[in-house]
Parts: sequence; C-alpha cells; structure tokens
Amino acid sequence: MTSDIIYHYFPGLSPVQKEQFDKLEELYTLWNAQINVISRKDIESLYLRHVLHSLGIAKVMPFLPGEKVLDVGTGGGFPGIPLAILFPETTFHLVDSIGKKIKVVNEISKAAGLTNIKASHARAEQIDGKFHFIVSRAVTRLGDFYPWIRGKFETKSDNALPNGVLYLKGGDLEEEIKESRLKQVKLFSLSSYFSEDFFETKFVVYFPAQ
Repeated sequence: MTSDIIYHYFPGLSPVQKEQFDKLEELYTLWNAQINVISRKDIESLYLRHVLHSLGIAKVMPFLPGEKVLDVGTGGGFPGIPLAILFPETTFHLVDSIGKKIKVVNEISKAAGLTNIKASHARAEQIDGKFHFIVSRAVTRLGDFYPWIRGKFETKSDNALPNGVLYLKGGDLEEEIKESRLKQVKLFSLSSYFSEDFFETKFVVYFPAQ
C-alpha cells in the first residue's frame, strides 16, 4: 500500500507535505532494519496501520497553528510524526523511555525535513511544560495513563474541544473507561472516517484535562 491512501483521505496537501509522506516508507524501512520499531510484517502496511491510523486523530481534532502537542510513548514516531507533517505550524514534543526509539524519531524527522518536532528520551512524568493536547497510541490502560500527564495542560483553550487527551485505542473499551474513572470521555470511531476493515474496531478516545 502506497502513500496514495493518505492523499485520498487528506486531499489538498502541499507538495512539501506530499514529499514528506512519500519519504516515510523508505526511511522507516531503512531504520527498522537497524532498530526494530515496527513489526517486520507491519512495515508493508506502514501507510495504513501506522501513518493513516495516526492521522485518525486529525479527523477528530485539527490542531491550530501555535498549539503544542505532547506524544507520550511515541515509539518510532507514531502518532507524532504523521501529525507533524499534517500540521506544520503546530509544535510536537515526542517522548519515549527507550533511547533507541527516540534515535529513530530524530533521524527520520531530520531526513524528512520536519522542523516542528522535538524528541526526548524520557518518561512523560519528567517532561516540563504545558500542552494543549496530549496524544498517544495504546501505550497502557487509560486509568494508568492519566496520572503520567496530569497537570501538563495549558489552561487557555481555543480549539473545538477543550484541551485534553486524544488516545488511539482498539477493541471494547467500555470496561476500561469505567475502570479509569475519567470524566466526559468521548469515543470517535475511526470507521466513520476511513473505510478499510482495519479501522472497524479502532477509536480515538478523547477526554478533557481533569
């Protein structure tokens, strides 16, 4: 599957953005051979299972110029790198506790010409600063996740949804949400935006800072 799937769902990208998305397959293939950040079988489905999946957040929340976004447990750069390409005027801070994964993020960001990404080898709790939104892709259960990032939100909110968390997660989430005791949780089904079977059980879980 090629980057055409991205252009199908996100028409109107600039030539620079298209070039950046096009580069991702070559860059991830190169780096994944050295440092395994994506399962070997998944590299062939990079644009569907990783890039487009990450961009599901953009369907729920188009970030504004000047907003700051923290990507917790980014791994090889998901969802942060695809979102940084799509929103070049938004600042992204990608964090992971595994140093070699942050090396991949830095190398790919540099090679793709991304200037709106900062990457840190750290735990989320160690990150200073305030953010409008915090994104992540199924790093742990919601109830365990929120304590890591509590208190890291900007108070001023200008976007369609109040500042909060946008969390990519799959499966039946009812019990996990109930267990988390988080308030005002909203589920956005990615199958509402993307027609591929892969997205049938995938969601963006949103909840405001609390």
